[in-house]
Amino acid sequence: MRTTIKSIATLLFVATISLNAVAQDTKPAPASPPATATGKVGAATLTINYSSPAVKGRAIWGGLEKYDKVWRAGANKTTTFETDKDITVQGKKLPAGKYNFFLIPKESGTWTAIFNNEVTNTNPFNYKEAEDQLRVDVKIKALKENQERLVYKIDNKGFALEWEKVSVPLAVK
Repeated sequence: MRTTIKSIATLLFVATISLNAVAQDTKPAPASPPATATGKVGAATLTINYSSPAVKGRAIWGGLEKYDKVWRAGANKTTTFETDKDITVQGKKLPAGKYNFFLIPKESGTWTAIFNNEVTNTNPFNYKEAEDQLRVDVKIKALKENQERLVYKIDNKGFALEWEKVSVPLAVK
């Protein structure tokens, strides 16, 4: 009888430790996981680091993301854009370097893209317009299908943010 009780107690102890170890390894995925888009446009390598929120049935443009307000173009912290060569974005020069990337969504269909020099500032709520390197106007495009999770896509013509039913394409040379 004593051996049986001892065996059961040992078995319960081992099971408890095993369950705790499994519980610690199964942390839920973040709601807006970090992501990176990298690609070449001409000789330049572009890298965009961002967090990717999901629509989850919410009204995004004009709802979650307000019109006419600077937006971090992702979630959690500021989105960064890096180019290893001088490029032009929407026909305007952008020197090689790393920038915080912001957008100003507008109801009209022409948004503002911002490349900001203050990359040490990862808090999007501390944005300073005086640190802008470049601002360009961008005509958005409607997507045929809903893009549930925010993504950046880079191709040989530039890059685009796609989320919900909106694509924000920026021409790069």
